[in-house]
Amino acid sequence: MRVDMITKEYPPEIYGGAGVHVAELVAALRSTVDVQVRAFGADRSEPGVTSYRTPAELASANPAIQTLGTDLGMVGDIAGADLVHSHTWYANFAGHLAAQLHGIPHVLTAHSLEPLRPWKAEQLGGGYAVSSGIERLAYENASAIVAVSAGMRSDILRSYPQVDPARVRVIHNGIDVQQWRPVENPAFLAGIGMDPDRPSVVFVGRITRQKGLPYLLRAVAELSRDVQIVLCAGAPDTPEIMSEVQGLVQTLQQTRDGVIWIERMLPRDELSSILTAATTFVCPSVYEPLGIVNLEAMACGAAVVGTATGGIPEVVDDGETGRLVPIEQIQDGTGTPVDAERYVHDLAAVLAEVVGDPERARSYGAAGRERARTHFSWAAIADTTRDLYRELVG
Repeated sequence: MRVDMITKEYPPEIYGGAGVHVAELVAALRSTVDVQVRAFGADRSEPGVTSYRTPAELASANPAIQTLGTDLGMVGDIAGADLVHSHTWYANFAGHLAAQLHGIPHVLTAHSLEPLRPWKAEQLGGGYAVSSGIERLAYENASAIVAVSAGMRSDILRSYPQVDPARVRVIHNGIDVQQWRPVENPAFLAGIGMDPDRPSVVFVGRITRQKGLPYLLRAVAELSRDVQIVLCAGAPDTPEIMSEVQGLVQTLQQTRDGVIWIERMLPRDELSSILTAATTFVCPSVYEPLGIVNLEAMACGAAVVGTATGGIPEVVDDGETGRLVPIEQIQDGTGTPVDAERYVHDLAAVLAEVVGDPERARSYGAAGRERARTHFSWAAIADTTRDLYRELVG
């Protein structure tokens, strides 16, 4: 069986969880499936991977139109595949057209949903209407849709009521606990100014509305001043949110020490050493289909504090591997808390509880690594995905 995997992100050009997912899934599938990867970006040297750049004629076009142009360049090359599998709206158009042109099944994996990310209009302008329309077209016509959590499945069916529920399958994201593991690196920690003997809260993620970083920064102001905050945060969506985050960080730095902000993308071992040293990892997302970053933290032995939204409760076992922070959200697709001040206060209270009890935090971390190992292995996820392919191809 030949499967063509269509993706915007693929190593070495990865900036989010969808790219991690694709890379790990491809590696796990290739022992039994001929997987051809078709990815956006610069040329790759990996066998079986073809890269596609934005057509020169579209260099000044809206980013959404550039995406569609890149997709069109892939469609003809998919000839000969038994099935096409696309990831995110960026690749959905190529998957949809290839299925029609070549008469093959189209599977798509839902890592996020455009109707639940309305802030993207800040980035794309009218292109957001384009991306939303393309996503709807693909979802309503795909042979099967993979939701990375039960929460995501519910979001899909609510956002796209024309989709047959029988076509939406839950296959969780995964984690490689051999690659993501506890790492001790005192020299690196000293170099970034992190003191492993002080309680610490670590955040890892892009600077985007859905990740909830501004809420976290306001919550940190309520924590004891002996608590360090380590922000591994970059790739801002817009200048506006970057400016907001910069202002909040500067305010914290004026009133407390131990506020560390790392904007560059860290290698796995360096990031693992930060997660290993953390008293707790925090995921303050207001929209999170699952959150691979939570699995990465758990695999490194960190307790996890996460918002009780989306797929996070399917990863974080409240009271066993970490804590969940309650949130009541406005039902307009933004995930905005009904009472932002209350959410910030509740987040601060749960963080204070966890960092204030290092022994319990270590217990959460040990249980989290075991949960990551037993419930979220890529081998099992690849087996389930392969079964879906076989069901569709016959």
